[in-house]
Amino acid sequence: MNTKAREQDSKSKKEVVLWILIIVLVSVALAIDYHFSEVAWSLRLAGWIVLSCLLIFLVLITKKGKQMWKFAKQARIEMRKVVWPNRQDTIRATTIVALLVLGTALILWGIDSILLWLIGLLTE
Repeated sequence: MNTKAREQDSKSKKEVVLWILIIVLVSVALAIDYHFSEVAWSLRLAGWIVLSCLLIFLVLITKKGKQMWKFAKQARIEMRKVVWPNRQDTIRATTIVALLVLGTALILWGIDSILLWLIGLLTE
């Protein structure tokens, strides 16, 4: 039991160190990017791409990163299960919504005009 507790404590310390490393890397990268703002943007972009790959790797080896990756994979599987509407159904639904919005706008315009007319009669 004691070795399990030590192992768990070691893992949590590793997580904290990884997240601190990630934060430090991002902070240093921002400072370097600001300091070398006169350098060609293509070189700075290449540096950001390399750093982004490193940061993604570091995040994915943390516990939260693994959970996030697992969630993303499950979301992709669920998206493939969805039956998406075809073009005709999409156009039909969009047309119905547009007509309902137009009808509602006309009704509200009519009510507004009647109320404006009534208020005009009362204030004359």
